[in-house]
Amino acid sequence: MGQGIAQVALVAGHPVRLYDSAPGRAEQAVAGVAGRLDRLVEKGRLGKDERDAAVARLHAAGALDELADAVLVVEAIVEQLPVKQRLFADLEQVVAADALLATNTSSLSVTAIAGGLAHPGRFVGLHFFNPAPLLPLVEVVSGFATDPAAVTRAYETAKSWGKTPVRCTDTPGFIVNRVARPFYAEALRIYEEGAADPATIDAALRESGGFRMGPFELTDLIGQDVNEAVTRSVWESFYQDPKFTPSLAQRRLVESGRLGRKSGHGWFSYAEGAERPEPHTAAPAEAPARIVVRGDLGPAQSLVDLFERAGVAVRRKKGDGYVELPSGGKLSLADGETSFEYHQEDVIYFDLALDYEKAGRIVLSAREGIAPESLAEAVGLFQALGKQVSVIGDVPGMIVARTVAMLADLAADAVERGVATAEDVDTAMRLGVNYPAGPLEWVGRLGHRRAAALLHALHERYPTGRYAPSLGLVRRAYAEEAEETA
Repeated sequence: MGQGIAQVALVAGHPVRLYDSAPGRAEQAVAGVAGRLDRLVEKGRLGKDERDAAVARLHAAGALDELADAVLVVEAIVEQLPVKQRLFADLEQVVAADALLATNTSSLSVTAIAGGLAHPGRFVGLHFFNPAPLLPLVEVVSGFATDPAAVTRAYETAKSWGKTPVRCTDTPGFIVNRVARPFYAEALRIYEEGAADPATIDAALRESGGFRMGPFELTDLIGQDVNEAVTRSVWESFYQDPKFTPSLAQRRLVESGRLGRKSGHGWFSYAEGAERPEPHTAAPAEAPARIVVRGDLGPAQSLVDLFERAGVAVRRKKGDGYVELPSGGKLSLADGETSFEYHQEDVIYFDLALDYEKAGRIVLSAREGIAPESLAEAVGLFQALGKQVSVIGDVPGMIVARTVAMLADLAADAVERGVATAEDVDTAMRLGVNYPAGPLEWVGRLGHRRAAALLHALHERYPTGRYAPSLGLVRRAYAEEAEETA
Protein backbone atom coordinates (compact mmCIF):
# COMPACT_ATOMS: atom_id res chain seq x y z
CA MET A 1 0.00 0.00 0.00
CA GLY A 2 2.84 2.39 0.84
CA GLN A 3 4.40 1.85 -2.58
CA GLY A 4 1.04 2.42 -4.25
CA ILE A 5 0.47 5.73 -2.46
CA ALA A 6 4.02 6.80 -3.31
CA GLN A 7 3.36 6.01 -6.97
CA VAL A 8 0.20 8.14 -6.96
CA ALA A 9 2.06 11.13 -5.52
CA LEU A 10 5.01 10.69 -7.88
CA VAL A 11 2.89 10.54 -11.02
CA ALA A 12 1.10 13.69 -9.81
CA GLY A 13 4.47 15.48 -9.84
CA HIS A 14 5.55 15.45 -6.18
CA PRO A 15 9.01 14.58 -4.85
CA VAL A 16 8.62 11.54 -2.58
CA ARG A 17 10.77 9.96 0.11
CA LEU A 18 10.13 6.46 1.36
CA TYR A 19 11.09 5.49 4.90
CA ASP A 20 10.99 2.11 6.61
CA SER A 21 12.37 1.26 10.04
CA ALA A 22 13.70 -2.08 8.72
CA PRO A 23 17.17 -1.67 7.17
CA GLY A 24 17.15 -1.93 3.38
CA ARG A 25 13.36 -1.96 3.05
CA ALA A 26 13.11 1.64 1.85
CA GLU A 27 15.58 0.93 -0.95
CA GLN A 28 13.60 -2.16 -1.92
CA ALA A 29 10.42 -0.06 -1.97
CA VAL A 30 12.07 2.50 -4.27
CA ALA A 31 12.99 -0.31 -6.66
CA GLY A 32 9.47 -1.66 -6.38
CA VAL A 33 7.90 1.66 -7.33
CA ALA A 34 10.33 2.07 -10.23
CA GLY A 35 9.31 -1.39 -11.42
CA ARG A 36 5.63 -0.43 -11.27
CA LEU A 37 6.36 2.62 -13.42
CA ASP A 38 8.33 0.49 -15.88
CA ARG A 39 5.29 -1.72 -16.36
CA LEU A 40 3.14 1.34 -17.03
CA VAL A 41 5.59 2.39 -19.75
CA GLU A 42 5.46 -1.09 -21.28
CA LYS A 43 1.67 -0.89 -21.38
CA GLY A 44 1.73 2.54 -22.96
CA ARG A 45 0.09 4.21 -19.96
CA LEU A 46 3.11 6.36 -19.07
CA GLY A 47 5.75 8.02 -21.25
CA LYS A 48 9.40 7.08 -20.73
CA ASP A 49 10.34 10.69 -20.04
CA GLU A 50 7.57 10.91 -17.44
CA ARG A 51 8.83 7.69 -15.88
CA ASP A 52 12.42 8.95 -15.72
CA ALA A 53 11.33 12.27 -14.18
CA ALA A 54 9.23 10.47 -11.59
CA VAL A 55 12.03 8.10 -10.60
CA ALA A 56 14.36 11.09 -10.25
CA ARG A 57 11.93 12.53 -7.67
CA LEU A 58 11.89 9.31 -5.63
CA HIS A 59 14.41 8.67 -2.85
CA ALA A 60 14.86 6.34 0.11
CA ALA A 61 15.21 7.97 3.53
CA GLY A 62 17.75 6.28 5.75
CA ALA A 63 16.50 7.93 8.94
CA LEU A 64 13.33 9.57 10.12
CA ASP A 65 14.93 12.99 10.39
CA GLU A 66 15.44 12.99 6.61
CA LEU A 67 11.69 13.72 6.44
CA ALA A 68 12.18 17.08 8.20
CA ASP A 69 11.16 19.18 5.19
CA ALA A 70 8.14 17.05 4.23
CA VAL A 71 4.86 18.95 3.95
CA LEU A 72 2.80 15.73 4.04
CA VAL A 73 3.67 12.43 5.68
CA VAL A 74 1.43 9.42 4.98
CA GLU A 75 1.83 6.37 7.21
CA ALA A 76 0.99 2.88 5.94
CA ILE A 77 2.53 0.57 8.54
CA VAL A 78 1.19 -2.37 10.57
CA GLU A 79 -2.34 -1.99 11.96
CA GLN A 80 -1.29 -1.78 15.60
CA LEU A 81 -2.30 1.30 17.58
CA PRO A 82 0.78 1.58 19.87
CA VAL A 83 3.16 1.24 16.90
CA LYS A 84 1.40 3.99 14.96
CA GLN A 85 1.24 6.25 18.01
CA ARG A 86 4.99 5.93 18.60
CA LEU A 87 5.77 6.68 14.95
CA PHE A 88 3.72 9.88 14.90
CA ALA A 89 5.10 11.00 18.24
CA ASP A 90 8.58 10.68 16.71
CA LEU A 91 7.50 12.40 13.48
CA GLU A 92 6.10 15.34 15.43
CA GLN A 93 9.61 16.02 16.72
CA VAL A 94 11.00 16.01 13.17
CA VAL A 95 8.63 17.77 10.75
CA ALA A 96 7.68 21.44 10.59
CA ALA A 97 4.73 22.75 12.59
CA ASP A 98 2.61 23.19 9.46
CA ALA A 99 3.29 19.71 8.01
CA LEU A 100 0.23 17.55 7.52
CA LEU A 101 0.32 14.10 9.19
CA ALA A 102 -1.90 11.34 7.79
CA THR A 103 -2.62 7.70 8.50
CA ASN A 104 -3.83 5.19 5.95
CA THR A 105 -5.43 3.02 8.64
CA SER A 106 -8.53 1.09 7.61
CA SER A 107 -9.61 -0.14 11.04
CA LEU A 108 -8.11 1.95 13.82
CA SER A 109 -9.44 5.19 15.29
CA VAL A 110 -7.86 8.28 13.77
CA THR A 111 -8.63 10.09 17.02
CA ALA A 112 -6.81 7.44 19.07
CA ILE A 113 -3.72 7.46 16.86
CA ALA A 114 -3.47 11.24 17.29
CA GLY A 115 -4.42 11.15 20.97
CA GLY A 116 -0.90 11.65 22.34
CA LEU A 117 0.22 14.31 19.87
CA ALA A 118 0.98 17.85 20.95
CA HIS A 119 -0.69 19.16 17.77
CA PRO A 120 -3.49 16.70 16.82
CA GLY A 121 -5.26 19.36 14.76
CA ARG A 122 -3.05 18.64 11.75
CA PHE A 123 -3.67 14.88 11.88
CA VAL A 124 -6.09 13.25 9.40
CA GLY A 125 -6.98 9.88 7.98
CA LEU A 126 -6.22 9.35 4.28
CA HIS A 127 -7.68 5.92 3.62
CA PHE A 128 -6.70 4.72 0.14
CA PHE A 129 -8.15 1.55 -1.31
CA ASN A 130 -5.93 -1.23 -2.63
CA PRO A 131 -4.43 -1.04 -5.23
CA ALA A 132 -4.01 2.68 -4.59
CA PRO A 133 -2.89 3.61 -8.14
CA LEU A 134 -6.02 2.03 -9.66
CA LEU A 135 -8.89 2.62 -7.24
CA PRO A 136 -10.13 6.23 -7.23
CA LEU A 137 -11.66 6.50 -3.76
CA VAL A 138 -9.92 8.12 -0.79
CA GLU A 139 -11.74 8.53 2.54
CA VAL A 140 -10.56 11.74 4.21
CA VAL A 141 -11.22 11.19 7.90
CA SER A 142 -11.52 13.87 10.58
CA GLY A 143 -10.43 12.86 14.05
CA PHE A 144 -12.09 14.42 17.08
CA ALA A 145 -9.36 17.08 17.31
CA THR A 146 -8.65 17.54 13.59
CA ASP A 147 -8.78 21.13 12.33
CA PRO A 148 -11.15 21.75 9.38
CA ALA A 149 -8.27 23.41 7.52
CA ALA A 150 -6.26 20.18 7.71
CA VAL A 151 -9.18 18.21 6.26
CA THR A 152 -9.48 20.70 3.40
CA ARG A 153 -5.76 20.44 2.63
CA ALA A 154 -5.89 16.65 2.64
CA TYR A 155 -9.05 16.63 0.51
CA GLU A 156 -7.62 19.03 -2.08
CA THR A 157 -4.35 17.11 -2.19
CA ALA A 158 -6.09 13.81 -2.90
CA LYS A 159 -8.22 15.53 -5.54
CA SER A 160 -5.14 17.00 -7.22
CA TRP A 161 -3.71 13.48 -7.39
CA GLY A 162 -6.64 12.46 -9.58
CA LYS A 163 -8.51 10.69 -6.79
CA THR A 164 -12.14 11.04 -5.73
CA PRO A 165 -12.03 12.04 -2.07
CA VAL A 166 -14.97 11.88 0.33
CA ARG A 167 -15.14 13.43 3.78
CA CYS A 168 -16.17 11.50 6.88
CA THR A 169 -15.84 11.71 10.63
CA ASP A 170 -13.89 9.21 12.69
CA THR A 171 -16.34 6.33 13.04
CA PRO A 172 -15.60 2.58 13.16
CA GLY A 173 -15.08 1.40 9.57
CA PHE A 174 -15.33 5.00 8.27
CA ILE A 175 -17.88 4.96 5.41
CA VAL A 176 -17.20 1.89 3.30
CA ASN A 177 -16.33 -0.68 5.96
CA ARG A 178 -19.21 0.52 8.14
CA VAL A 179 -21.96 0.61 5.53
CA ALA A 180 -20.83 -2.54 3.65
CA ARG A 181 -21.25 -4.96 6.56
CA PRO A 182 -24.77 -6.16 5.58
CA PHE A 183 -23.59 -7.22 2.11
CA TYR A 184 -21.67 -10.01 3.82
CA ALA A 185 -23.75 -10.40 6.98
CA GLU A 186 -27.13 -10.99 5.35
CA ALA A 187 -25.73 -13.56 2.93
CA LEU A 188 -24.13 -15.41 5.84
CA ARG A 189 -27.35 -15.24 7.86
CA ILE A 190 -29.40 -16.65 4.97
CA TYR A 191 -26.84 -19.44 4.57
CA GLU A 192 -26.90 -20.19 8.31
CA GLU A 193 -30.68 -20.49 8.16
CA GLY A 194 -30.33 -23.14 5.47
CA ALA A 195 -32.37 -21.14 2.95
CA ALA A 196 -29.77 -21.24 0.16
CA ASP A 197 -26.22 -22.34 -0.57
CA PRO A 198 -23.31 -19.93 -1.20
CA ALA A 199 -23.31 -20.36 -5.00
CA THR A 200 -27.02 -19.55 -5.23
CA ILE A 201 -26.78 -16.54 -2.92
CA ASP A 202 -23.82 -15.20 -4.92
CA ALA A 203 -25.72 -15.70 -8.18
CA ALA A 204 -28.75 -13.84 -6.83
CA LEU A 205 -26.73 -10.80 -5.80
CA ARG A 206 -24.77 -10.78 -9.07
CA GLU A 207 -27.42 -11.63 -11.62
CA SER A 208 -30.40 -9.98 -9.97
CA GLY A 209 -28.83 -7.39 -7.66
CA GLY A 210 -26.24 -6.25 -10.18
CA PHE A 211 -23.28 -6.55 -7.79
CA ARG A 212 -19.98 -7.35 -9.48
CA MET A 213 -19.23 -10.27 -7.15
CA GLY A 214 -21.27 -12.23 -4.64
CA PRO A 215 -20.33 -12.02 -0.95
CA PHE A 216 -19.00 -15.58 -0.70
CA GLU A 217 -16.67 -15.33 -3.69
CA LEU A 218 -15.67 -11.81 -2.64
CA THR A 219 -14.72 -12.82 0.92
CA ASP A 220 -12.75 -15.74 -0.54
CA LEU A 221 -10.84 -13.16 -2.59
CA ILE A 222 -10.35 -10.75 0.33
CA GLY A 223 -9.46 -13.54 2.74
CA GLN A 224 -11.95 -14.93 5.26
CA ASP A 225 -9.67 -14.01 8.15
CA VAL A 226 -9.33 -10.42 6.94
CA ASN A 227 -13.05 -9.94 6.30
CA GLU A 228 -14.02 -11.54 9.61
CA ALA A 229 -11.48 -9.40 11.47
CA VAL A 230 -12.92 -6.20 10.00
CA THR A 231 -16.46 -7.30 10.88
CA ARG A 232 -15.41 -8.15 14.43
CA SER A 233 -13.51 -4.87 14.79
CA VAL A 234 -16.52 -2.80 13.72
CA TRP A 235 -18.86 -4.84 15.98
CA GLU A 236 -16.60 -4.41 19.01
CA SER A 237 -16.05 -0.72 18.27
CA PHE A 238 -19.82 -0.21 18.29
CA TYR A 239 -20.02 -1.99 21.69
CA GLN A 240 -21.42 -5.17 20.12
CA ASP A 241 -24.33 -3.49 18.36
CA PRO A 242 -26.47 -6.37 16.94
CA LYS A 243 -26.54 -4.70 13.53
CA PHE A 244 -22.86 -5.65 13.15
CA THR A 245 -22.87 -9.12 14.76
CA PRO A 246 -20.24 -11.41 13.19
CA SER A 247 -21.13 -14.77 11.67
CA LEU A 248 -20.51 -18.05 13.49
CA ALA A 249 -20.30 -19.82 10.13
CA GLN A 250 -17.49 -17.53 9.00
CA ARG A 251 -15.71 -17.94 12.36
CA ARG A 252 -15.77 -21.72 11.88
CA LEU A 253 -14.41 -21.33 8.35
CA VAL A 254 -11.50 -19.25 9.65
CA GLU A 255 -10.84 -21.70 12.49
CA SER A 256 -10.68 -24.52 9.95
CA GLY A 257 -7.96 -22.70 7.99
CA ARG A 258 -10.17 -22.24 4.94
CA LEU A 259 -9.23 -18.65 4.31
CA GLY A 260 -10.17 -18.42 0.65
CA ARG A 261 -8.02 -18.19 -2.46
CA LYS A 262 -4.80 -17.70 -0.52
CA SER A 263 -5.21 -21.03 1.30
CA GLY A 264 -6.69 -22.89 -1.67
CA HIS A 265 -10.11 -23.31 -0.07
CA GLY A 266 -12.72 -21.04 1.44
CA TRP A 267 -16.41 -21.22 0.67
CA PHE A 268 -15.25 -22.69 -2.63
CA SER A 269 -12.27 -24.83 -3.58
CA TYR A 270 -9.45 -23.29 -5.61
CA ALA A 271 -7.49 -26.48 -6.09
CA GLU A 272 -6.35 -27.17 -9.61
CA GLY A 273 -9.21 -28.73 -11.57
CA ALA A 274 -11.78 -28.05 -8.87
CA GLU A 275 -15.24 -27.29 -10.23
CA ARG A 276 -17.14 -24.31 -8.86
CA PRO A 277 -20.59 -25.30 -7.53
CA GLU A 278 -23.42 -24.09 -9.73
CA PRO A 279 -26.36 -22.13 -8.32
CA HIS A 280 -29.58 -24.08 -7.92
CA THR A 281 -31.65 -23.41 -11.02
CA ALA A 282 -35.22 -24.57 -11.54
CA ALA A 283 -36.07 -26.98 -14.33
CA PRO A 284 -38.04 -25.59 -17.30
CA ALA A 285 -41.72 -25.01 -16.60
CA GLU A 286 -44.60 -23.87 -18.75
CA ALA A 287 -45.54 -20.22 -18.46
CA PRO A 288 -49.17 -19.38 -17.67
CA ALA A 289 -51.11 -18.01 -20.64
CA ARG A 290 -52.64 -15.23 -18.56
CA ILE A 291 -52.21 -13.52 -15.20
CA VAL A 292 -53.94 -10.81 -13.18
CA VAL A 293 -51.92 -7.93 -11.75
CA ARG A 294 -53.61 -6.59 -8.63
CA GLY A 295 -52.64 -2.98 -7.94
CA ASP A 296 -49.17 -1.49 -8.30
CA LEU A 297 -46.11 -3.73 -7.98
CA GLY A 298 -43.99 -0.79 -6.81
CA PRO A 299 -40.31 -1.19 -7.77
CA ALA A 300 -41.28 -4.32 -9.74
CA GLN A 301 -43.92 -2.56 -11.87
CA SER A 302 -41.72 -2.83 -14.98
CA LEU A 303 -42.40 -6.59 -14.91
CA VAL A 304 -45.93 -5.97 -16.20
CA ASP A 305 -44.67 -4.73 -19.57
CA LEU A 306 -42.09 -7.51 -19.69
CA PHE A 307 -44.81 -10.14 -19.16
CA GLU A 308 -46.91 -8.68 -21.94
CA ARG A 309 -43.94 -8.52 -24.31
CA ALA A 310 -43.31 -12.20 -23.56
CA GLY A 311 -46.82 -13.04 -24.79
CA VAL A 312 -48.52 -13.44 -21.41
CA ALA A 313 -51.99 -11.88 -21.31
CA VAL A 314 -52.14 -9.42 -18.41
CA ARG A 315 -55.37 -8.22 -16.84
CA ARG A 316 -55.11 -5.31 -14.42
CA LYS A 317 -57.35 -5.04 -11.37
CA LYS A 318 -57.38 -3.18 -8.08
CA GLY A 319 -55.53 -4.77 -5.22
CA ASP A 320 -52.61 -4.64 -2.82
CA GLY A 321 -49.81 -5.13 -5.34
CA TYR A 322 -49.32 -8.75 -6.34
CA VAL A 323 -49.66 -11.09 -9.32
CA GLU A 324 -52.53 -13.57 -9.31
CA LEU A 325 -51.69 -16.83 -11.06
CA PRO A 326 -54.27 -19.02 -12.88
CA SER A 327 -54.02 -21.62 -10.11
CA GLY A 328 -55.01 -19.00 -7.54
CA GLY A 329 -51.50 -18.58 -6.18
CA LYS A 330 -50.19 -15.11 -5.35
CA LEU A 331 -46.81 -13.84 -6.49
CA SER A 332 -45.57 -10.99 -4.27
CA LEU A 333 -42.41 -8.89 -4.01
CA ALA A 334 -40.34 -9.69 -0.91
CA ASP A 335 -41.69 -7.66 2.01
CA GLY A 336 -40.07 -9.19 5.09
CA GLU A 337 -42.82 -11.75 5.71
CA THR A 338 -42.75 -15.47 4.99
CA SER A 339 -44.86 -17.75 2.84
CA PHE A 340 -45.75 -20.09 5.71
CA GLU A 341 -47.63 -17.27 7.46
CA TYR A 342 -50.21 -17.57 4.67
CA HIS A 343 -50.85 -21.26 5.25
CA GLN A 344 -54.36 -21.02 3.75
CA GLU A 345 -53.06 -19.30 0.62
CA ASP A 346 -50.36 -20.16 -1.87
CA VAL A 347 -48.10 -17.10 -1.54
CA ILE A 348 -44.83 -17.13 -3.45
CA TYR A 349 -42.30 -14.35 -2.96
CA PHE A 350 -39.99 -13.02 -5.66
CA ASP A 351 -36.87 -11.01 -4.94
CA LEU A 352 -35.91 -7.45 -5.77
CA ALA A 353 -33.80 -6.77 -8.88
CA LEU A 354 -31.72 -3.74 -9.77
CA ASP A 355 -33.23 -3.84 -13.27
CA TYR A 356 -35.81 -6.51 -14.02
CA GLU A 357 -35.24 -6.28 -17.77
CA LYS A 358 -31.48 -6.79 -17.50
CA ALA A 359 -31.55 -9.27 -14.61
CA GLY A 360 -30.39 -12.74 -15.62
CA ARG A 361 -31.86 -14.53 -12.62
CA ILE A 362 -34.95 -14.21 -10.44
CA VAL A 363 -35.17 -15.79 -6.99
CA LEU A 364 -38.42 -17.22 -5.60
CA SER A 365 -39.26 -18.55 -2.16
CA ALA A 366 -42.25 -20.48 -0.88
CA ARG A 367 -43.24 -22.59 2.10
CA GLU A 368 -43.01 -26.35 2.06
CA GLY A 369 -46.23 -27.93 0.87
CA ILE A 370 -47.25 -25.12 -1.44
CA ALA A 371 -49.35 -26.25 -4.39
CA PRO A 372 -46.90 -27.55 -7.04
CA GLU A 373 -48.93 -26.00 -9.86
CA SER A 374 -48.65 -22.54 -8.30
CA LEU A 375 -44.88 -22.81 -7.95
CA ALA A 376 -44.55 -24.18 -11.48
CA GLU A 377 -46.57 -21.27 -12.87
CA ALA A 378 -44.39 -18.77 -11.04
CA VAL A 379 -41.21 -20.41 -12.31
CA GLY A 380 -42.53 -20.59 -15.87
CA LEU A 381 -43.69 -16.98 -15.80
CA PHE A 382 -40.16 -15.68 -15.16
CA GLN A 383 -38.58 -18.21 -17.48
CA ALA A 384 -40.80 -16.79 -20.22
CA LEU A 385 -38.83 -13.56 -19.76
CA GLY A 386 -35.60 -15.42 -20.49
CA LYS A 387 -34.56 -15.55 -16.83
CA GLN A 388 -32.90 -18.31 -14.86
CA VAL A 389 -34.98 -19.02 -11.76
CA SER A 390 -33.73 -20.14 -8.35
CA VAL A 391 -36.17 -21.39 -5.73
CA ILE A 392 -34.83 -21.03 -2.18
CA GLY A 393 -36.18 -21.70 1.30
CA ASP A 394 -38.92 -19.63 2.89
CA VAL A 395 -36.72 -16.86 4.27
CA PRO A 396 -38.17 -13.44 5.15
CA GLY A 397 -36.95 -10.54 3.04
CA MET A 398 -35.34 -12.92 0.54
CA ILE A 399 -31.78 -12.06 -0.58
CA VAL A 400 -31.44 -8.87 -2.62
CA ALA A 401 -34.32 -6.96 -1.02
CA ARG A 402 -33.09 -7.76 2.49
CA THR A 403 -29.50 -6.84 1.66
CA VAL A 404 -30.41 -3.55 -0.04
CA ALA A 405 -32.73 -2.53 2.81
CA MET A 406 -29.99 -3.15 5.38
CA LEU A 407 -27.35 -1.32 3.33
CA ALA A 408 -29.72 1.63 2.99
CA ASP A 409 -30.46 1.54 6.72
CA LEU A 410 -26.79 1.78 7.70
CA ALA A 411 -26.21 4.44 5.04
CA ALA A 412 -29.14 6.54 6.29
CA ASP A 413 -27.93 6.08 9.86
CA ALA A 414 -24.45 7.29 8.92
CA VAL A 415 -25.89 10.42 7.32
CA GLU A 416 -28.25 11.01 10.28
CA ARG A 417 -25.29 10.86 12.69
CA GLY A 418 -23.20 13.27 10.63
CA VAL A 419 -20.60 10.71 9.56
CA ALA A 420 -20.80 11.88 5.93
CA THR A 421 -23.18 13.47 3.46
CA ALA A 422 -25.60 11.33 1.47
CA GLU A 423 -23.68 12.14 -1.71
CA ASP A 424 -20.36 11.09 -0.17
CA VAL A 425 -21.83 7.87 1.20
CA ASP A 426 -23.19 6.86 -2.20
CA THR A 427 -19.95 7.87 -3.93
CA ALA A 428 -17.89 5.87 -1.46
CA MET A 429 -19.97 2.73 -1.91
CA ARG A 430 -19.94 2.94 -5.70
CA LEU A 431 -16.21 3.59 -5.99
CA GLY A 432 -14.90 1.80 -2.90
CA VAL A 433 -16.69 -1.53 -3.34
CA ASN A 434 -18.11 -1.23 -6.87
CA TYR A 435 -21.79 -1.27 -5.90
CA PRO A 436 -24.10 -0.90 -8.91
CA ALA A 437 -25.82 2.03 -7.19
CA GLY A 438 -25.26 3.94 -3.98
CA PRO A 439 -27.47 2.52 -1.20
CA LEU A 440 -29.32 5.82 -0.72
CA GLU A 441 -29.88 6.19 -4.46
CA TRP A 442 -31.17 2.61 -4.56
CA VAL A 443 -33.51 3.00 -1.59
CA GLY A 444 -34.88 6.10 -3.30
CA ARG A 445 -35.97 3.85 -6.17
CA LEU A 446 -37.21 1.12 -3.83
CA GLY A 447 -39.03 3.59 -1.61
CA HIS A 448 -37.99 4.56 1.90
CA ARG A 449 -41.37 3.47 3.32
CA ARG A 450 -41.11 0.09 1.63
CA ALA A 451 -37.56 -0.42 2.95
CA ALA A 452 -38.56 0.64 6.48
CA ALA A 453 -41.63 -1.62 6.38
CA LEU A 454 -39.49 -4.57 5.25
CA LEU A 455 -37.10 -4.01 8.14
CA HIS A 456 -40.00 -3.62 10.60
CA ALA A 457 -41.29 -7.00 9.41
CA LEU A 458 -37.85 -8.57 9.78
CA HIS A 459 -37.55 -7.06 13.26
CA GLU A 460 -40.80 -8.75 14.26
CA ARG A 461 -39.43 -12.10 13.13
CA TYR A 462 -35.92 -11.57 14.52
CA PRO A 463 -36.49 -9.37 17.63
CA THR A 464 -32.82 -8.81 18.44
CA GLY A 465 -32.49 -5.21 17.31
CA ARG A 466 -30.49 -6.17 14.23
CA TYR A 467 -33.29 -5.23 11.84
CA ALA A 468 -34.93 -2.38 13.74
CA PRO A 469 -34.89 0.47 11.19
CA SER A 470 -32.67 3.39 12.12
CA LEU A 471 -34.02 6.82 12.88
CA GLY A 472 -32.37 8.07 9.70
CA LEU A 473 -34.35 5.65 7.53
CA VAL A 474 -37.60 6.18 9.45
CA ARG A 475 -37.23 9.94 9.09
CA ARG A 476 -36.80 9.54 5.34
CA ALA A 477 -39.85 7.27 5.20
CA TYR A 478 -42.04 9.87 6.92
CA ALA A 479 -40.71 12.61 4.65
CA GLU A 480 -41.51 10.48 1.60
CA GLU A 481 -45.05 9.89 2.85
CA ALA A 482 -45.56 13.60 3.55
CA GLU A 483 -44.33 14.51 0.07
CA GLU A 484 -46.67 12.02 -1.59
CA THR A 485 -49.72 13.21 0.34
CA ALA A 486 -49.00 16.94 -0.01
